[in-house]
Amino acid sequence: MKDSIISILKPFVPDGTPVDVSVPEQGSFGHYSTNVAMRLANAEKKAPLVVADDLAGKIMKSAPADFFEKVEAVAPGFVNFWLSKKTIQEELQKASRNEHYGASESMKGKTVMVEFTDPNPFKLLHIGHLMSNTIGESISRLYETSGANVIRANYQGDVGLHVAKAIWGMEQTSKENMPGEEDSLAAKMEFLGKAYALGSSAYENQPETKAAIIEINEKIYARSDSRINELYDAGRAWSLAYFETVYKRLGTKFNHYFFESEAGKDGLEVVHSHLEIFKESDGAIVFQGEQYGLHTRVFINSKGLPTYEAKELGLNKKKFELYPLDFSVIVTGNEIIDYFKVLLKAMELIFPDVAKKTLHLSHGMLRLPSGKMSSRTGDVITAESLLDQVGIKLKEYMSDKADLSEQEKNEVIESISVGAIKYSILRQNPGQDIIFDFDTSLSFDGDSGPYLQYTYARLRSILRKAGDVKMKSDFELLEDEAELALARKILEFPDMVAQAQARYAPSALATYLHRLASAANHFYETTPILADENKERIAVRLALVETTARVLKIGLWILGMSAPEKI
Repeated sequence: MKDSIISILKPFVPDGTPVDVSVPEQGSFGHYSTNVAMRLANAEKKAPLVVADDLAGKIMKSAPADFFEKVEAVAPGFVNFWLSKKTIQEELQKASRNEHYGASESMKGKTVMVEFTDPNPFKLLHIGHLMSNTIGESISRLYETSGANVIRANYQGDVGLHVAKAIWGMEQTSKENMPGEEDSLAAKMEFLGKAYALGSSAYENQPETKAAIIEINEKIYARSDSRINELYDAGRAWSLAYFETVYKRLGTKFNHYFFESEAGKDGLEVVHSHLEIFKESDGAIVFQGEQYGLHTRVFINSKGLPTYEAKELGLNKKKFELYPLDFSVIVTGNEIIDYFKVLLKAMELIFPDVAKKTLHLSHGMLRLPSGKMSSRTGDVITAESLLDQVGIKLKEYMSDKADLSEQEKNEVIESISVGAIKYSILRQNPGQDIIFDFDTSLSFDGDSGPYLQYTYARLRSILRKAGDVKMKSDFELLEDEAELALARKILEFPDMVAQAQARYAPSALATYLHRLASAANHFYETTPILADENKERIAVRLALVETTARVLKIGLWILGMSAPEKI
């Protein structure tokens, strides 16, 4: 819809002038609005309202007949547009017939890699990884909806001091407590979690142990000790298998797994091949970022081992060697923003084409009201435990649902649990920290995932109750404001998907879906959908319900959420 309005505006706007069209939050300001008159006023040295008034008159005369109900200029210089009923009805008919409504070809032919989640084997997958996974998966789906070929990548830290700490802890307790093949994956991960906490504590508090762990770290890289190799291979395999169980619950399937153990070799080669960019310092090789307004970082340590920075260089080089990427997005936490600035500057000097096509998208932290967590002390809130806690709270609500089998109840609980957490993350801007509030996030009446899912289930329930009534898309029968308001909200969907993709902001789509659900519920509560004497109008209202449900389901999918048919 925005594109149609912009095309009407374009003949009256000089080439190169940005034209923004938005949906006002207050209906009194029109269905759509633009501030382009204020831009023109600056260039023409005129009063913005005078320019806006002139522009409104020209648009009303040049627009297709009956496209707008009215076009109005208001202070300080906005032009507001009201669509006509005819336009709304005609556009809704197109939407109702489009099974892929909201999809576009804006990224057709492009290949995009989105790297996200990035857990470390030998450590538990904690709630912080839910942030990266949720945002990365939604960004991936936004790209797919825009026509791109998307490669989901996961970069996992299977070497480094954290691994050496865990291996040391495993050595201390393996004789009595080492899980066997017959033990559950949960038991194996519990063992690894305790081993890492033990090794981390000893590293920080016992100088002699710290030296031993550093030695283990070198042996891991060299694969020079059979016992350490045995512990390493077992722990790595357990971790990767465990991660897959969580990815399945979250609805993510990765196309490529990268590992630090592999990237390190490439990183060493890159650094040693570009010593004109790096400098030796106290036996290490560093990148001096101060000359670029950044800071110095070590890329190869004094032991000759690659740091995270060098591994990242090798990783990003490998990405573009393996795939014909037009763009690469890396999703990580805010805490390494400065690190990535240095990395991207080094990439710019070594691989300018790769750096140009690489975006670092950072996010805040996810916390519970109880506060912080630390894998060093073993005080970790895992992704699974949060999902399970949410599920326990939802069971009480689902207990009296006699129309659902026990299996259906469990499936719905899992669906809503995942949806509640994902929506609580995506409804806010990615850079913000989030405190997960159980009451707000699990509410079926408010700005929450369950509210959206319940609205979808309610719409599907109406369609089931209608039985074999044949829907009709003769939308000229829609006259009530609740019907037209819902129809207008549906027409905003393609624009909101495009905006969310262009701005890397699933929050824009989440906000839209909440407003769509609110409009749908208002329509449901004020309109006799199935109790109208006019059978033709019933058929048309059912088509409106079906179209709304389809748009809501597509939107939920883009956010990584499922749409239960019954709740």
